[in-house]
Amino acid sequence: MKKHTAGIHHITAIVGHPQENIDFYAGVLGLRLVKQTVNFDDPGTYHLYFGDKGGKPGTIITFFPWANAYQGRIGDGQVGVTTYVVPEGALPFWVNRLAKYSIPFQKAERFGEQVIQFDDPHGLHIELVARAKGGHNEWSFGEVTPEVAIKGFGGATLFSSHPEETAKVLTEVMGLEKLATEGDYTRFTSSAKIGNTVDLKTVAGQRGQMGVGTVHHIAWRAQDNTDHLEWQEYVMNHGQHVTEVKDRNYFNAIYFREPGEILFEIATDPPGFAHDETPETMGSQLMLPPQYEQHREQLERTLIPIKVRELD
Repeated sequence: MKKHTAGIHHITAIVGHPQENIDFYAGVLGLRLVKQTVNFDDPGTYHLYFGDKGGKPGTIITFFPWANAYQGRIGDGQVGVTTYVVPEGALPFWVNRLAKYSIPFQKAERFGEQVIQFDDPHGLHIELVARAKGGHNEWSFGEVTPEVAIKGFGGATLFSSHPEETAKVLTEVMGLEKLATEGDYTRFTSSAKIGNTVDLKTVAGQRGQMGVGTVHHIAWRAQDNTDHLEWQEYVMNHGQHVTEVKDRNYFNAIYFREPGEILFEIATDPPGFAHDETPETMGSQLMLPPQYEQHREQLERTLIPIKVRELD
């Protein structure tokens, strides 16, 4: 039986100073900080999660912020561009908002859609696209109201060292459908209403270098723990070297690096971000997994103080 992921679960990137990261994604883009925790493999570093009001799969971008770390280079073996989707008619609002905060941007068209392209403060490439699909994000912050707020991911653009092999993984392993090719890009789609569109650059270029301003991995959705274990076996049977299941507290995860050198994760939709906080208080305080709770005082002294600030 062929498996099909519903779409993107989350995208994780490396950035610089955590307060600059929060000011941009919460203060400018209006996303909700749904979880502040630590990197489970490097607890002296934050792991910050931003998404819609409920922190639903398909809306979550996560960050490892390392202040004063070296700058990376976006290139092959990475997600090159992260695309967010906004309601139809909302692009003029975002043009004005980017101008208000003196963020350079440009307009482009791809696969018949108008997109706004810009970079975050640490060099990540971002796009905004307007689509009808997907419910409104009910989170309001500053001047960003549900009528114009980012719904979640529109998708991502993948830069691959071996585009033909990556295309095979997208269709034959992840179960995406090839939609069309335009210029140097091929578009693939999945069944979800958001996080369902992936563009693959069909021409290889310079290999990326991991560091500030680059995406670490892209995660795809599994329905639950049973589906997740099926995915693990399925990916393995398709010749990919997949990891054991890792408990990330808010989802379970497995990882494999596809032939184009992009790190893929498959993550479970449950349990989500409200199981250790209430839906109303998500993101308001530092949450630690049980293995680090005994080190809370030390970690709170080590971590850079942060706060969500309304910039409008």
